[in-house]
Amino acid sequence: MGKGFFNVPKVSCERVRSFEIGSEDRKSVILEYDKMMSSVIDVPMYIGAEQVRTNDLVSIVPPHKHTHVVGHYHKGGAAHSKMAIDEAMEAKSSWAEMRWEHRASIFLKAADLLAGPFRSKMNASTMLVQSKNVHQAEIDAACELIDFLRFNVLYMTDIFKQQPESSEGVWNRMEFRPLEGFVYAVTPFNFTSIAANLCIAPAIMGNTVVWKPSDAQIYSAHITMELLKAAGLPDGVINVVYGDPSEISNEVLASPYFGGLHFTGSTFVFKSLWKQIGNNIHNYKSYPRIVGETGGKDFIMVHQSADPTEVATAIIRGAFEFQGQKCSAASRAYIPKNIWEEVKSVILEELRTIKMGDPGDLSNFINAVIHEESFDRITSYIEQARIDDDADVIAGGEYNKSEGYFIQPTVIVTENPTYSTMETELFGPVITIYIYDENDFEVILERVDSTSPYGLTGAIFSKDRHAIVCASEKLKNAAGNFYINDKPTGAVVSQQPFGGARASGTNDKAGSMLNLLRWVSPRTIKETFMPAKDYRYPFLE
Repeated sequence: MGKGFFNVPKVSCERVRSFEIGSEDRKSVILEYDKMMSSVIDVPMYIGAEQVRTNDLVSIVPPHKHTHVVGHYHKGGAAHSKMAIDEAMEAKSSWAEMRWEHRASIFLKAADLLAGPFRSKMNASTMLVQSKNVHQAEIDAACELIDFLRFNVLYMTDIFKQQPESSEGVWNRMEFRPLEGFVYAVTPFNFTSIAANLCIAPAIMGNTVVWKPSDAQIYSAHITMELLKAAGLPDGVINVVYGDPSEISNEVLASPYFGGLHFTGSTFVFKSLWKQIGNNIHNYKSYPRIVGETGGKDFIMVHQSADPTEVATAIIRGAFEFQGQKCSAASRAYIPKNIWEEVKSVILEELRTIKMGDPGDLSNFINAVIHEESFDRITSYIEQARIDDDADVIAGGEYNKSEGYFIQPTVIVTENPTYSTMETELFGPVITIYIYDENDFEVILERVDSTSPYGLTGAIFSKDRHAIVCASEKLKNAAGNFYINDKPTGAVVSQQPFGGARASGTNDKAGSMLNLLRWVSPRTIKETFMPAKDYRYPFLE
């Protein structure tokens, strides 16, 4: 029974720690990182109240030191997926019926735990197995996840406040029910916060979840479950299974209780899952919700009036932070001839100052790409650019995988606006630049819009407001997150809700109320205080 209308605590975005030399934050995260590097953890699946161990062990290794084992996870299969479904459905009733403020309290407590005692542990785990430098780990695994936890609570209350009008003698109400089945969360390696939010967003609205994290993110996913359990998340609300993605998905998507998919990953996999859901549509109790964010071929469009140093800085940060392993990373740029030489000079000078290596050394800006498959794919494009007549590698291009999967930040310049690396998502520290005649600005805008099937992020750099207006209009479908005089990465929860359309996904905007609305099924209730006692209307008299 409800006993009041409750205001949630005031929310603001979590402050990003600087980790300056000598700071307690720096000492704490290095200590935790070193501890993890010198330990070997055992990671079970979380199914209902059980920590399930199969003894079919898979090694967990850091990408920057791939011969060094820091843990093992227990691989599951279809039977464990079925167990996870059963536990999700068993927990569903009590979780959905729990008053919203008690669900909210769990996630608000998780946010405070992460802001405090879990902060260094979560950051260090992300540095360790996703090879992020401390700043990239902090803005992801700490700050963004804290913001997701807190703002989702606020957005839930904003949704509940949206009520219909009532007329004389009638009270109209709207309630927002969780979906009838369970939600399947399939999550990526590159963002600890996104992986967690794909589970948290449906759960906060009263849904239960089966979670399949990326094999390359299982260590920090394990820390996420420790955090949520410490905050009081009941057993069975979020169930975690590891194993072959197809085997797990086949079992999950065959269940009549499958209620929704929350996905971040490749466009190909998302489309394959969508097709599989469509083929099974007659088996389901309801039409599943499908929410997905996939790839991008994100651009920086530069006008002749732009500041060359600002452009160069945006390219370096936008393309090379976290080794370009962001859906939003800048991977193609269009620069006018009149400022190109100055832009190039700044890029080349700054790249010479960048250090690459183990994220445990906080002076390293660049770390390793996630695994050998990714390394081999990215370097194949670099080698091709070396021999193609219409491309030139002007910076970086060196790589080595003897100890870790290291690739230097690489800049390719092409004479061909449809060159392969202008069109293909590489997901690595490579940007391709096309130099255009500064008088062809509007023509190039058409090229930017038509080159890629994606529509995730993009940026315009200009001091000319007319050029900004023109680019904003012509590129309105090319980017769901559009940046003016800034790099096309780094969306902040509550400030830049994130997502794109076209081949980039369903654009349901993580970090906003829009995403949470996808995980509820509204019910309208009309109560009439004085019901009619005669069927006749006045027109019959």
